[in-house]
Amino acid sequence: MFADVSTPLLIGLILTLAATGIIGGVLAGLLGVGGGIIIVPVLYNVLPFFGVEDDVRMHIAVGTSLATIIPTSISSARSHFKKGAIDTDLLKKWGPWILFGVIGGTILANIVDAFVLTLVFAVLSLIVAANMAFRPDNLQVSGGLPKAPLKQFIAVFIGWFSAMMGIGGGTFCVPILTLFNYPIRKAVGTSAAVGLIIAVPGTIGFLISGLDVADLPAGNIGYVNILGFLVIAPMTILFAPIGAKIAHRIDTGSLKKLFAFFLFATSARMFYSLL
Repeated sequence: MFADVSTPLLIGLILTLAATGIIGGVLAGLLGVGGGIIIVPVLYNVLPFFGVEDDVRMHIAVGTSLATIIPTSISSARSHFKKGAIDTDLLKKWGPWILFGVIGGTILANIVDAFVLTLVFAVLSLIVAANMAFRPDNLQVSGGLPKAPLKQFIAVFIGWFSAMMGIGGGTFCVPILTLFNYPIRKAVGTSAAVGLIIAVPGTIGFLISGLDVADLPAGNIGYVNILGFLVIAPMTILFAPIGAKIAHRIDTGSLKKLFAFFLFATSARMFYSLL
């Protein structure tokens, strides 16, 4: 993958990946959104500079992102668990359904072409950005979590589309849980643990499904890029606990608005690339 790449460009890539890991780790702990919402668009935009073909770059971005979420979610979840901010009862009830969704989403992601996978990310990023930017803080649809089967459907939805987007469960978990009057800090902490349920089977699926793909670049195992993982993962491990500590000390409202702007720009860039 990097045989014909100049040293300055390679150094620039490594620095970009390291910065992505730092930002993704902090946001994973701070907002519970999971670093994948940062990692996927960065990889999607830098991989073409290294000769990665358009028909596989989104799959590589998603697969690599899921791999980095494994250590991120472990690090972030441990920090939140120490603060008593993880709802283990909800995890037990949602876990099997989230796993079911992850398996379905991973299978579908590896069947559809890059256009569909990119479109899914662009559309859902736009929805997430709109929710962050315009949803009133006190907006709720009920005073508690819904009953079955809606409760199970929500869990499947979270797992399914998180796997297709290469993101941790927090991107969907936090806004959905808070809609049902769920405490924000516990939503963030529980979502960090949900990320592990999504990332492990999702990574395995993208790794295995890409093993027989002929036009993958060197440095990949299936759809997981090893350089990307080795650079990003240590940064997320180091900085996710920092984000978790900050989350318990500051009002994250303004940061959400800024992050929403980033998602709007990311979504627009992906829509443009599909034209």
